Amino acid sequence: MPRVLLVIARTVIVWGLACAVSRGAEPDNAGVTTATARKPVVLTDAARELHRSAILIDGHNDLPWQLRTKGDSGFDKFDIATAQPQLDTDIPRLRKGGLGAQFWSAYAPVETMRTGEAAKVTLEQIDLIRRLIARYPDEFELALTADDIERIHAAGKIASLIGVEGGHAIENSLASLRRLYDLGVRYMTLAHTDSLDWVDSATDVPRSQGLSPFGEDVVREMNRLGMLVDISHISAESMKDALRVSRAPVIASHSSAFGVAAHPRNVPDDVLRELPKNGGVVMVNFFSGFIVPERAAVGARMVAERIARRQKDPQESDEGGANSVFRSTTEQQNMSAGSVYTLVDHIDHIVKTAGIDHVGIGSDYDGVTKLPAQLEDVSTYPYITQELLNRGYQPDGVRKILGGNLLRALRQAERAAQEMKKE
Repeated sequence: MPRVLLVIARTVIVWGLACAVSRGAEPDNAGVTTATARKPVVLTDAARELHRSAILIDGHNDLPWQLRTKGDSGFDKFDIATAQPQLDTDIPRLRKGGLGAQFWSAYAPVETMRTGEAAKVTLEQIDLIRRLIARYPDEFELALTADDIERIHAAGKIASLIGVEGGHAIENSLASLRRLYDLGVRYMTLAHTDSLDWVDSATDVPRSQGLSPFGEDVVREMNRLGMLVDISHISAESMKDALRVSRAPVIASHSSAFGVAAHPRNVPDDVLRELPKNGGVVMVNFFSGFIVPERAAVGARMVAERIARRQKDPQESDEGGANSVFRSTTEQQNMSAGSVYTLVDHIDHIVKTAGIDHVGIGSDYDGVTKLPAQLEDVSTYPYITQELLNRGYQPDGVRKILGGNLLRALRQAERAAQEMKKE
């Protein structure tokens, strides 16, 4: 074939592939769309009524950290009883979104592990969450059990639970773990961005190739207490070990499906297939960097580069930790931020792989830098309900996804704790 014809042929092939890719394009947060972008989801009365009939439980919200870093750990700069456009979360929008229960994150950066302040900062964040609940008693009430969630929701308030994000908070002490439970913590994420002595992070060099013997003891003690084991942020091998050891359902409080978007923060299919045996629940994360395949690919590369650097120099300061790889980059600016369609693709995948009893909602609001269209803040949850209906989900299945599955997992964890204490 003459060279000029070869060039033309190649050009046609590339153009054809580009067109094929563009046919599935979706709007990003800036409203940039292609001619074939899908139209926004439109709420119907049926979806609104179904949404009201469910107990919507969100597995992860980082408002407490925003109140600490931007609001001086108080409520004067950000009175969330009124609209707070700088945040993803305030009470008017929570009410509009129909939230029934929220796990508020007691987060301490991994840097506090190196400065010896992990337990201190975690306790301060738990105190902040409890003060948040006390500040707005007509809106929030502390929940410690599944029955509490139902009772508080029936009373018209938002049931408020506490989740600790990162096992570095216990500083290798089971006594500290028990203290957290006594303070109201009902889940702990085993690791955050860095691997610990006893569990490997998804975004760091592995130390134990999963859970160490002490890591297994942590899981067993969480089972005995009735504290949910959270597998978000940990490596796939650590997830498998947690599933093997745990006598109660595990949760991923804010992770999506690796089979849709291949970021190491997401849950792989082989783990999803094990969930039915355990009864666990993966609560989908809304972050564009985890749910949009192209963005996830960039994030995965950045994580791999971070791990390679730390393998060469374990003492590398790595300021900001792996949090830096969760921020939107210049490379990602022109990529789609996704939409509610993208998020429900992850729900679909988890349902097809693990079953409808093993998926929930874990937004990560106020903890991420980019959110999909029609999921920009806590007022937007009803769009998920609508899109689930649009895809043919039945009302009972939608209620499971919105909160019923998490409620069931928490009850099972409470029963497992009672049985272990008898033993």
